[in-house]
Amino acid sequence: MRLRKGQLPILISILCALVVFSAHFVTRKNYEFIIYVGVIIVFLVIFVVTNEKVYFPNSVLWGLVVWAVMHMAGGSVHINGTLLYKMMIISLSERYPVFRFDQLVHIIGFGVATIALFYLLKPLLRPDVKGWVTLSVVIVAAGLGVGAFNEIVEFIVSSSVPESNVGGYLNTCLDSVSDLIGAMLAMVVIRLTNRSLFTAQ
Repeated sequence: MRLRKGQLPILISILCALVVFSAHFVTRKNYEFIIYVGVIIVFLVIFVVTNEKVYFPNSVLWGLVVWAVMHMAGGSVHINGTLLYKMMIISLSERYPVFRFDQLVHIIGFGVATIALFYLLKPLLRPDVKGWVTLSVVIVAAGLGVGAFNEIVEFIVSSSVPESNVGGYLNTCLDSVSDLIGAMLAMVVIRLTNRSLFTAQ
């Protein structure tokens, strides 16, 4: 595999994070997040295999690293006895547990994932793309598809690991709403950074 300029620090960072958190999860017998580490490794392998064919900006790759670290930290770090994933950042509702660190990770993570999917699809687009609204719907839907895959993984975890911290139906719905917010924000970033690609309808 040939690394592009600036990718070596990114690869070293994610590998170090995986080693540190994996050791932590194993020693704490946190089997739930050992499964998630496996999922991250699968995506890392996909990146390694496709790196010479697909161009991902380093900023997007760093975003994926930050997402992975936030995700693994969320399931292992406790602050004042509260798991980071369950920490309330700011209370926005008396009825629903928002806005928590969990939802922040989903917004950032699936926002970055949506941008990554755009760059995966970009080589297949015509240089004179028209109808950016339609394209936006497709890209946002693709980002939500990754979010749905994540919820399937969480379902498998909750079914396999006793006393997991995945949460129930409400958590799944809040995660999905957060994924949508992240994907829509990602589309704004894509539009602003790829003005030459989109033409007026």
